[in-house]
Amino acid sequence: MEVKLFYKTQRDLAVALNGIVDAYWENGLDENELITKVNELFINNKSKVLKENEFTTVLRQQCGKRRLEVVERILTLNGHTITNSQQ
Repeated sequence: MEVKLFYKTQRDLAVALNGIVDAYWENGLDENELITKVNELFINNKSKVLKENEFTTVLRQQCGKRRLEVVERILTLNGHTITNSQQ
């Protein structure tokens, strides 16, 4: 799965995250690839992922709770602080 490192909009980034998590769930990616890709996207697009240590509204709307739970866990394991505000 080909993923760009830098995205122009939050919506483009959300589509990429959805594709990565969905590919993992469909056994198209192994866990190491999932973790690496999510980390790379976060590091290079931090301002589009988080606002005040919470996922941006666009990401919450586009990705949904279950995908963001996976992303949040990966980022937490790698030492990034995220406040869980998904309700």
